[in-house]
Amino acid sequence: MTTQTQLTASASGNFGESLTMAQKESLRCAVAKIVAFGALVGISAEQMIQMLQSGLTVGELLQYLASRSGEVA
Repeated sequence: MTTQTQLTASASGNFGESLTMAQKESLRCAVAKIVAFGALVGISAEQMIQMLQSGLTVGELLQYLASRSGEVA
């Protein structure tokens, strides 16, 4: 399983089977953007997966990444 697939699965919970193809593509695109933003602020996809698996919500993850973006010069 690729890192992005793992992050998508973490973000979507158990809903992967009930999503339409368009929803899956939207989710894939959103995850790709989050992964790219994380890389910009120095957080790897693997680290984000660990954060989500430890109980952080996607919203909290986004807030954390945004707070880190102020630290990047």
